[in-house]
Amino acid sequence: MSRDVPMEQAMQPKNCAGRPYVEGVLHYLKPGMTKPRYYTFRPPSGVSASSAEYEGRSVLIHDMRSGPLDLSLDREGFLLASHQSAVADFYDESQLRRILYPEIEQLIASVCDAERVVIFDHTVRRRVIDRIDRTPGIPRQPSARVHGDYTEKSGPQRVRDLMGEEAEALLRRRFSIVNVWRPIRGPLRDAPLALCDATSINSDDLVATDIVYPDRTGEFYGLVCRQQHRWFYAPDMHETEVLVFKCYDSARDGRARFVPHTGFIDPTPHADIPPRESIEVRALVFF
Repeated sequence: MSRDVPMEQAMQPKNCAGRPYVEGVLHYLKPGMTKPRYYTFRPPSGVSASSAEYEGRSVLIHDMRSGPLDLSLDREGFLLASHQSAVADFYDESQLRRILYPEIEQLIASVCDAERVVIFDHTVRRRVIDRIDRTPGIPRQPSARVHGDYTEKSGPQRVRDLMGEEAEALLRRRFSIVNVWRPIRGPLRDAPLALCDATSINSDDLVATDIVYPDRTGEFYGLVCRQQHRWFYAPDMHETEVLVFKCYDSARDGRARFVPHTGFIDPTPHADIPPRESIEVRALVFF
């Protein structure tokens, strides 16, 4: 469940002073929760679909387009890039696998200077007003809760799940999990994606949460609100732009490892905003 928490003023980290922003409500995990659990399907009788509780916090979400801002995958954990896709229909699975996957593989290899990129899945989201994600019979919805896709435990497990006999050898190398996110139609003004600067997060802000699938149990991070968190978004994204961000990095040398993110309601008034349509592609990246 979620509840809005009134604040005298929205959080404004000092080094974002002067940068354009919108004030939005982001839904953080409530403090004090121990290993929440979330079901992706109808849970057993008498069991709640989610034991996590969230609270809405008013924060400033800064415009990453405005003024000089040299974003880095290894520092903040995300960047905005230009990318023209040859895909004609993002709802055609065959085009995605035949055209988009190789395009994104090449993009990630270039951006990350990676030795090997393995695309392993994608998610298409099309917002339906007043519906939550994973509602049966409707498309996947934008996530309305702050989260990180992988944890210290589930990042390496994804390699084991996907890479078979190669996995243990690959886990001895540095690897990351990278997400490439784009609007299917732009300019995107409905439920844009907000990303949290990895340098503003402490490890104890992250709370491991079980996510239960019919055939396995995974793990993602919820995020507890702290005043020092710095949030960014790219307003009016077009189909020729992508956000590239880290979901996991095995390196422990000070570089960004986890980037919490969420969709949010942009309070900027616009007329006749079409519902968000977006696609994200996830990849294992080996160095």
